[in-house]
Amino acid sequence: MEGEGEQLLTWNRETVPKVMKIVSSRLPQRDLVSLLVVSPWLHRTLLSYPSLWLVIDLREMNDAGDRLLAALSLPRYQHLKQISLEFAQDIEDRHLELVRSKHSDSLQSLECLNLNGCQKISDKGIEAITSTCPKLKVFSIYWNVRVSDIGVKHMVKNCKHVVDLNLSGCKNLSDKTLQLIADNYQDLESLNLTRCVKITDSGLQQILLNCTSLRSLNLYALSSFTDEAYKKISSLAHLRFLDLCGAQNLSDEGLSYIAKCRSLVSLNLTWCVRITDTGVITIAEGCTSLEFLSLFGIVGVTDKCLEVLSKSCSNTITTLDVNGCIGIKRRSREELLKLFPHLKCFKVHS
Repeated sequence: MEGEGEQLLTWNRETVPKVMKIVSSRLPQRDLVSLLVVSPWLHRTLLSYPSLWLVIDLREMNDAGDRLLAALSLPRYQHLKQISLEFAQDIEDRHLELVRSKHSDSLQSLECLNLNGCQKISDKGIEAITSTCPKLKVFSIYWNVRVSDIGVKHMVKNCKHVVDLNLSGCKNLSDKTLQLIADNYQDLESLNLTRCVKITDSGLQQILLNCTSLRSLNLYALSSFTDEAYKKISSLAHLRFLDLCGAQNLSDEGLSYIAKCRSLVSLNLTWCVRITDTGVITIAEGCTSLEFLSLFGIVGVTDKCLEVLSKSCSNTITTLDVNGCIGIKRRSREELLKLFPHLKCFKVHS
């Protein structure tokens, strides 16, 4: 009996904590917080592992500003790597200013900050929060119409190491923002400018000339760019993802520049209505690693470009969307697989 008691004690002291660490590291942060109230023993065990407390997740929560301040006052959140406030409610500039004045030490190692949909945050809040996280690498502020070029100016001043930047839907940003990014983030790898409607050819050219480490560039719903904007895109030797959905001024000439991006894996040309077979053939011959290509809604392409694609990209393409391309005829599944053996998704206008 005594031996069994010692084994049980060893199990409780050594094995159970190890198992809990493994299991807990795979749990969502909110579930992890819930476990703290199960028992005093479990509370102590979980708090003994600092690696479990690198994230604050307040996505879609109410009273997010007060919750953030309360969390940062706890000792376990002293070495944060990530904060998500995506579509959280009740988060305002004043909360971020309080973070700066009371809890800046906790954010010195922060690498990822998500403020998507936090529409009450302005340039003032951006200045406050970015001043506390000098090691920030990933910053996302999707759908914020209050932030302007001034907020971006504070960001590039305070955060020198950003490599992933999402400004999608920030409609008040202009070419000044793109110049700031081009001047300060030459190592940028991912940039999302979806619906930043004030930017022009000139601003985009600065990005293409200076941010040559870009792997992902999202220009969704930016119809004002002309072919001139893409002349220097070949400098993006590592570019793998390019979204040009809705680029209504893009023609075959612009595609001839894009075709020089030899590493492209995903290209979205949905509703690029000026494009013809000539441009798509140029892409097929230049971007032979394509896995995803959307030509949705383009009436100027025919089976001719499809045949060239099948010769150049047959071993790589898994998704080819030609829905609405009335010049491309219907084919059976077997016929499609002969052209593109690895095809998983193929949509044809009915």
